[in-house]
Amino acid sequence: MNAMKNEYLQRRDALIGMGSILGTIAFSSILNADDTLPSALPLQPSLAKAKNVIFLMMEGGPSHIDTFDPKPMLEKMHLKEFVREGKQISAMQGGKRYYVQSPFKFIKAGKSGADMAENWTHLAKVADDICFFRGCTVDSVNHPTAMYQMNCGNRFGGDPGIGAWVNYGLGSINQDLPGFIVLPEVSYPQGGAANWSNGYLPAKFQGTPLRAKGSPILDLTPPSGVTTARQRKNLDLIAKLNAEHAAKHPGHDELAARMDNYELAFRMQMQVPETLDISKEDAKTKELYGIGNDATDSFGRKCLLARKLVEKGVRFVQLYNGSWDSHDYIERAHGNLVRGVDQPIAALITDLKHRGLLESTLIVWCGEFGRTPDNGVRGGTAYGRDHNPNAMTIWLAGGGCNAGHTIGATDELGMAAVEGKAHIRDFHVTLLRLLGLDDNKLTFYHAGRFKQLSQFGGTVIKDLIS
Repeated sequence: MNAMKNEYLQRRDALIGMGSILGTIAFSSILNADDTLPSALPLQPSLAKAKNVIFLMMEGGPSHIDTFDPKPMLEKMHLKEFVREGKQISAMQGGKRYYVQSPFKFIKAGKSGADMAENWTHLAKVADDICFFRGCTVDSVNHPTAMYQMNCGNRFGGDPGIGAWVNYGLGSINQDLPGFIVLPEVSYPQGGAANWSNGYLPAKFQGTPLRAKGSPILDLTPPSGVTTARQRKNLDLIAKLNAEHAAKHPGHDELAARMDNYELAFRMQMQVPETLDISKEDAKTKELYGIGNDATDSFGRKCLLARKLVEKGVRFVQLYNGSWDSHDYIERAHGNLVRGVDQPIAALITDLKHRGLLESTLIVWCGEFGRTPDNGVRGGTAYGRDHNPNAMTIWLAGGGCNAGHTIGATDELGMAAVEGKAHIRDFHVTLLRLLGLDDNKLTFYHAGRFKQLSQFGGTVIKDLIS
């Protein structure tokens, strides 16, 4: 009797395991087909303009007051003691805090009259392609938790990144490249790789970071003497052994993901070197992105690479630019940072538009929070700003956004959003909607409940959508 029971259990586990593997492979195949989705998913990506996302993450918290949200009142309040709710506020290092005016002058750019600090000389030329949102708020003033919330919807890490959710909902366009690629700096952002984690989604949806220096992907080239045919035989043998092991251990997603990753890595060897090679781009294109110029070369290469990856069908590309945490010397710090990204970002918008890709590519620019109107050093020149979760500027371009408009507003000092105020969860919901995804239906069952990017739901910010 026990022998029959054990045989039954082994056969049952094998069937469950094989079913799980075949189901994963079948579902992966469906997702990897061009714009094909399982009919059971109640989504409408075909009706959305946006098919891809390029997410420009300015790590550290850019100052909205010194970039896209001018505050003339600060000129009158400059170096006056900072008071909140009738109380004097002490600086973090001790002593008093003072209001600080922006060191940058502002202009009205484009036909839309968008507000921009005058040092955004290149971006000003494409101002009418941009939708500025001044009403966003977040919950944290700490960099790692704020980064997690912006990237994953959860302040404490462990949840899937936005790119993972987008690929889970829409699938991959190009089966030979990862659907979610990250272009970090040499030092990873605060919070590390958890910013582009797959979280509780299947492992295949995690972001693939490309190294900032050296070979973008290690071991991309096969060892000397190893032919493609030999690699194919080795992979077939490994796949057979893994399938037998998986059949005995049903429900292990990591193994199925590893099998998928082996196959993807094999295919990437054929396509990635050409995709990542910008040497064949013409001189005019390189000049457009500022490649070869010391200030713009690094981020220019990232922006050009992002365009190439989107062209090849990568769903979600996230670019990182750090050091925006300007607690002092904001004129010098933000001045250098804007100089490094202004031309490359404007080139990205221009290039995508020229190639007919801007309408289907949603560009997002943001940090993890904004900055306060105070925290200067009276009598000195080291004026800076503190972290501010209650006011920030995010802007969008392409992908069906409401280009040529500024949505929401902060108070006269830039301390808090007062018009069009919306939480980051609402922005996430809106981003998904621009891609034809419904946050309330794009869920994954984990830890006893169906989970989603917004955590517990949000409201679409309709004014951001054209």
